[in-house]
This record gives sequence, C-alpha cells and structure tokens, in this order.
Amino acid sequence: MAESTYDTYNRARMFLELGDPIYAAKTLEPALESEPDSRSLLELLGRAYFHSAQLGRAERTFRRIIELDPVDNWAHIALARTLERQSRHDEAAVYRRMYAVMTGGSLD
Repeated sequence: MAESTYDTYNRARMFLELGDPIYAAKTLEPALESEPDSRSLLELLGRAYFHSAQLGRAERTFRRIIELDPVDNWAHIALARTLERQSRHDEAAVYRRMYAVMTGGSLD
C-alpha cells in the first residue's frame, strides 16, 4: 500500500524536526511530483532545503510558493532570508519590505 501524501508530509516533518533536513527533502521530492502545487509540501521542502544549505533549491521553492500565492507573507520572509544567506542583500530587501507591508511589522 502506497503512503499517503499526509503520511509523507508527517514523516518528512519528523525528519526535519529531528535535525535531518536532507532526508526530509528526499522524502518530500517524490510527493511533489504528484502534487506540484501543494503549498504545504512546498513550504516544508523549502525549509528542508534552507536548513541543509541547499539555497538555490530553497530559493526556487520559495519563489514557487509566492507564484502560487503572492500574499503569503511567510514565503516572502523565507525568500528574503535565503537571499541574504547568499549575500544578495539588495534583492532580499524587496522581499523584506513586502513582508513588512503585509504584516504591518518591522523588516525582521
């Protein structure tokens, strides 16, 4: 019996929480083939990529979330932090400002 997407998500989340973001990402990647627009899968995958320093993949994943939902403030700050880790501060500033506008908060 094939594992459900829900079970795959929970298993990947467990690996991420246990400090194994690489295995979390490997667990999620096949699930995204069948559900490429799943924001919950994309968010967890982006976090796994970010925490395993796969910054190019994290960036593409967070950009995809923003493409699917332009007002997802979490994706904007996640993309900003990913760009900052790549020393792309000017580009990151755009997403920090968007986050601040959407949340009514600071740029952090």
